Amino acid sequence: MQRKLLFIVNPRSGKKNSGEIIEAINKILSDKMPYEIALWTNIDEFNKIAARLKNENFTDVIAVGGDGSVNLVAKTILNTALILGIVPAGSGNGLARSLGISMQTEKALHQITDGKTKLIDSGEVNGHAFFCTSGVGFDAHIGNLFANLKKRGLKTYIKLISKEFFNYKPKIYTIVANGKELKREAFFITVANAGQFGNDFYIAPEAKLNDGLFNVVIVKPVTLLQGLALILKIVRRKANTSKYIEAFTCRELTIKRDAPDCVHFDGEPSVLEADLHYSLRPGTLKVIVGTGFKGV
Repeated sequence: MQRKLLFIVNPRSGKKNSGEIIEAINKILSDKMPYEIALWTNIDEFNKIAARLKNENFTDVIAVGGDGSVNLVAKTILNTALILGIVPAGSGNGLARSLGISMQTEKALHQITDGKTKLIDSGEVNGHAFFCTSGVGFDAHIGNLFANLKKRGLKTYIKLISKEFFNYKPKIYTIVANGKELKREAFFITVANAGQFGNDFYIAPEAKLNDGLFNVVIVKPVTLLQGLALILKIVRRKANTSKYIEAFTCRELTIKRDAPDCVHFDGEPSVLEADLHYSLRPGTLKVIVGTGFKGV
């Protein structure tokens, strides 16, 4: 079956210039396979584009943008025969990095034309799909604040963390998983399908996108120096060796809180109910991967 690609581009999403990306698409793919480029700037336009996927013979859907755009495209094609590709253009690019996709546009496009694919798992929290990580606590709080800033990027993110660290108070959570109930005071809790948040910050370095398991990471309350030591381990992909982390694997869990509060899924923040139910959905998304993809 001949491939036919639909590139879904939000010109206002991500850090890279969308015009330059479109130029690269036309340069690299024009003589290789059929493709179309669809632009959207609001959810109504996106929904119209998504409707085309049911009625036209596309085989691959390529998300051009940051983690939010990728999440939106990916959850639209869950449990279908459509294949997800990514041209990363955001600040974190968590799923793209986890799939071994190059951060360089032209190299990513060559990976897309190569078309090497794998089936990966997805996660769901109270009806919201995610593919890399979801969580509560400090990182969800930061994500909520970060989403409202005009200036994005890693430097802005680090400045925000530095500012908020001393003001944030760890919270008490009840976690139900694997037939057990745990009550923990935590700085944050991450439910990881992939190993990283983005920017190669590996909170759960043992997690794999297609192993049928969540890696749940409970980060204990830490001082500034302890937090810096933990960040160093995260950057070195050794977070699982930190004494400030408690971790386990499961396929589903419930996190109980005192009240509705912030949650993030793939970095996108939202306020959800006090009780959060997480479920893993094995093998629900076919994706284009690079040679650096590490699965089972």
